[in-house]
Amino acid sequence: MSQAPRAAGHRGAQRATSPGAPARPHSGSESQPRRRIPWLALVAAAYAAAQLAFVVPHLGLGWDETVYVSQVDPRHPAAYFSAPRSRGISWLTAPVLAVTDSTLVLRIVLALLSAAALYAVYRLWYRLLGPRRTALAALLFAGLWTTVLYGPQAMPNLWVALAAVAAAGCFLYSVRPSAPRRVLLGLSATVAVATLFRFSDGVWLALPLLAACVAVPRWRRPAPAIALLAGLAAGGAEWVVEAYVRWGGVSNRLHTASATEGGMGAHWAGAMAWHSLNGPLLCRPCRAPLTHPALTLWWLALPVLTLAACVLARRTGRAAVTWLPSALAAALAVPYLVLIDYSAPRFLLPAYALLALPLAALAARSVRAARSAPGRALALGAGSAVLVLHLGSQYTVLQHNAAAARATADRYRTLADDLHHLGLHSPCLVSGKHAPPIGYYAGCASANIGGNNRNTTVHALTRRAAREPTAVLARTASGPPRYARAWGAHPLPGTGFTAYLPLPQGSGTTVGRKPTGHSGARGSVHGAPRR
Repeated sequence: MSQAPRAAGHRGAQRATSPGAPARPHSGSESQPRRRIPWLALVAAAYAAAQLAFVVPHLGLGWDETVYVSQVDPRHPAAYFSAPRSRGISWLTAPVLAVTDSTLVLRIVLALLSAAALYAVYRLWYRLLGPRRTALAALLFAGLWTTVLYGPQAMPNLWVALAAVAAAGCFLYSVRPSAPRRVLLGLSATVAVATLFRFSDGVWLALPLLAACVAVPRWRRPAPAIALLAGLAAGGAEWVVEAYVRWGGVSNRLHTASATEGGMGAHWAGAMAWHSLNGPLLCRPCRAPLTHPALTLWWLALPVLTLAACVLARRTGRAAVTWLPSALAAALAVPYLVLIDYSAPRFLLPAYALLALPLAALAARSVRAARSAPGRALALGAGSAVLVLHLGSQYTVLQHNAAAARATADRYRTLADDLHHLGLHSPCLVSGKHAPPIGYYAGCASANIGGNNRNTTVHALTRRAAREPTAVLARTASGPPRYARAWGAHPLPGTGFTAYLPLPQGSGTTVGRKPTGHSGARGSVHGAPRR
């Protein structure tokens, strides 16, 4: 963004010594400019290191990840792709999956990509906030356990968050007079990326930006609005085309997506978001108790601190760089706080990424408010201590939830191994509880006759079972589905599940062989169909 408009006015010289402003060189012909510390680069490097150290090792693919990567993995059948999903994350992982099926390699690539993207999108804010404030904002976001956990995962929410930060910065540049064309192209591209990764989030991002083009007199220029609409159209084109091909139109896909989400409507999910803030990774149905409430106080403080930042920004004449990201954060949080009846900590990642910008500015102003050098040192020390405590608490929660995610993926893999012992090998079919992830690990296709992942009928399923090895998974306590009552039952010890396999025609024996060597408790697989 080297051609972005410079800070104007006689206040520019006064800001040169403020936190985040460029350092001024020493006077004299032989003096050398003071070397700046690359704070933002250090934050991005630390973010990559945290992912590689705490998340990447031994973390298998989760439920949603198996759905996304199976769409482009040439070695596995594609799982059912439900109406609310978008294909951006599948396309991001496609080049890696075309070369290797190693989950470890995929994790490493995504970790490095997310760290590089973190640096790139916050770097756009250098001229808006200053280098130090921008680096602090990146640290506030990168230090959250959700940001670290989902950095190396094939999930869309983090990428929407990063695209939203970039879009907000490009927009503030684009509404200035004589904005270069590449700024408008950047605005279109970032909105398109957000929409490509999650269609609904792209819409919630573009709408307030379009409203700002109308509501703010000095921003009433056609070029930014056209760039926003072009980005929204480019990012949503695939989603719209697929809506007509698979669901018969956009309205039908939206209706199906609403049904998949449990009915989009007036649902206050704020309490659920707070209760699930430290886990579980998916709160559906949301009956999770509030664990470690002391570690969630930062979440309750967010709206208060954001309001304070907006009030102070108005007094200092820099309202746009504070109000715009705050408004976008509120808009992107709307569907996850008031329109669905369940929650997951990752849903609010875009809001956190945007709110980090005004909070960093507020922290810098708080330090500058001290009139004496000792007072500033005290304020800086107190703020640093609070930041360290906050990051420490995030690490604690990260360790817990990373272990939970690892255990769930391991159970999926164990159940897939059990199916292999029963004789299921590609081409094969898995249906019933947790069919998409277990089928992926087993190298089988997955299908269900009910629930959020319904993509077949009983008649089609039984016909397919007559042609290829098939297993239906059900909880042992609930028994088999009606169409599988005559099938052979194979309890899977230690999992709480039983696999039901069809009997060969004219035989009293089951296909394959019974599992051996699977004694011992392994725990049950938790969770439900996800977005």
